[in-house]
Amino acid sequence: MYAAIRCVVAVLVLAPLALPQEIALRQIASGISDPTDIQSPPDGTGRLFFVQQAGLIRVFRNDTVLAQPFLDIRARISAGGERGLLGLAFSPAYASSGRFFVNYTNLAGNTVIAQYRVSVNPDVADPASEIILLTIAQPFPNHNGGHLRFGPDGYLYIGMGDGGSGGDPQNNGQRLDSLLGKMLRVDVESSPGQLLIPSQNPFVNRAGARGEIWSFGLRNPWGFSFDRANHDLYIADVGQDSYEEVNYQPAASRGGENYGWRTMEGLHCYNAASCDMQGLTLPVVEYGQSSTMGCSVIGGFVYRGKAWPGLRGTYVYGDYCSGKIWGLERHGTVWTNQLLLNSGTIITVFGEDQAGELYVGDARNSAIHRIEGSLAPRFISADVQNAASFESGISPGSLAAVFVDGVKDDPGIVAAQSLPLPPSLADISITVDGVAAPIHAIANVQGREQVNFQAPFEIAGRAQASMVVRRGSQASAPVVVPVLSLQPAIYTLDGVQGIVVRVPEYVLATADRPLASGGYAYVYAEGLGPVTNQPATGAGAPGAPLAAALSDVRLSLGGVRCQVLFAGLAPELAGVYIVVFQVPSGVPSGVQDLTLEAGAAKGPSVKVSVR
Repeated sequence: MYAAIRCVVAVLVLAPLALPQEIALRQIASGISDPTDIQSPPDGTGRLFFVQQAGLIRVFRNDTVLAQPFLDIRARISAGGERGLLGLAFSPAYASSGRFFVNYTNLAGNTVIAQYRVSVNPDVADPASEIILLTIAQPFPNHNGGHLRFGPDGYLYIGMGDGGSGGDPQNNGQRLDSLLGKMLRVDVESSPGQLLIPSQNPFVNRAGARGEIWSFGLRNPWGFSFDRANHDLYIADVGQDSYEEVNYQPAASRGGENYGWRTMEGLHCYNAASCDMQGLTLPVVEYGQSSTMGCSVIGGFVYRGKAWPGLRGTYVYGDYCSGKIWGLERHGTVWTNQLLLNSGTIITVFGEDQAGELYVGDARNSAIHRIEGSLAPRFISADVQNAASFESGISPGSLAAVFVDGVKDDPGIVAAQSLPLPPSLADISITVDGVAAPIHAIANVQGREQVNFQAPFEIAGRAQASMVVRRGSQASAPVVVPVLSLQPAIYTLDGVQGIVVRVPEYVLATADRPLASGGYAYVYAEGLGPVTNQPATGAGAPGAPLAAALSDVRLSLGGVRCQVLFAGLAPELAGVYIVVFQVPSGVPSGVQDLTLEAGAAKGPSVKVSVR
């Protein structure tokens, strides 16, 4: 119940820089000129494949770049500028099928998506196995896009630039009859050797539109990736003359987003005379082009590896011109962006291996580097919330949640098995103003890491407190969080439906088992403040005498005040309150709002069924 993980919906809001987070680059390979992609096949071998713009793919195995190329198609491509061998994607079934896909510009300068197969030697492809699946005419030599990735749905996504020149003179970004300036989604797995259009693509049934299109309004996407934990999509789009941007598509999207080019460049109108922003999906972060910031964004990945827990959950991306590397994070409805490193390199690509570790391609030194980060947990003040309402802040004695990166490597939940709650669980501990905060549970759900803990009774009377999360000997930076004496909140199943238990059946009130007028029920809650017979922090609440709330606790259902029979700590639970009430007569049937108040504080309403 109160260890539930919240699903976070992002809103396009920019925030100030987050806490400092340094990274470092460690060179692992040299002699890789003009790297354009770094891939790892899903075959358990741990190999990396380095794509070179000139038309080579090299194998990195056992800390060595093999002398013989995996694939050499230099004779088939035009390379230089923004042309060349630009992308590589391995089939999800590569271990058995041996099929992989490349994106290159042919001798005529047009984009080619082709399938190849590995030979009997696992480190060498069969150059004669090429099957061209798609050719896209390029009107100009620049803005080819070039990367391709398999999504979590098993389809191949292809990032296409607007066709080049400047300012998208053909308006390809907005035209649905063109594949340029788009993210494409195609099926190359159902019938090997053929390119099919998924029936659920957003423009399949629209007259005059290409069915391959997944989203549009892109100028030159260079680097897109799916978060391996929650399947969100990040697209870095290179700007025209003023702004670079990163776009975001949640995993639940059905496609069809218009990212704005050439109406918009970043968050700004590109053509002020014609700037209708209705229906556009604007970037979650932008930066202006300058000698210090850079001139060409390079998209990266959300770090999900285990080597550097403090970096986990951060979308790592950079700039070709400045060599800067930034970290973009989502904290509830707020995005934060921070500079991670001035690398001093010419960044051309980021890569991810099968373990989730990240790499950088460096054209200045013809090298590949591994990214190294921090071991310490990381969070900000907005990540510390009431465990029932998920509103910011903590209340003394109540359970709270902190969404913190770097505390649990693998998916799942670890919960305390007995009372009193332990001061440390799975090597994770928390202090609030130096007082140990007992740990209730630690979870990792779709990459969202969370610790549920009890805010110590000892911090009562304070307006704020300094909080530190530790993983073994590694401590987070101290974070100041607000302390609220009263923060009333009712637990829910899904953020909407209240957990309301009918008495005497002791079953959850639902649409088919609604509350009855005059009947009795109770809710679990948080933030009702000081109590009589207060237990020690971490201990279960007493059953006799009960620990009753000292504040004026009120409950209303459908706008009608309920009779509260008891409000206080729930017996034999730690940090959880209970409110027992009688359903008032005169409440309309159907789904009604249940609202909890304590003193002058009012909690968010939840839904409950009444007959």
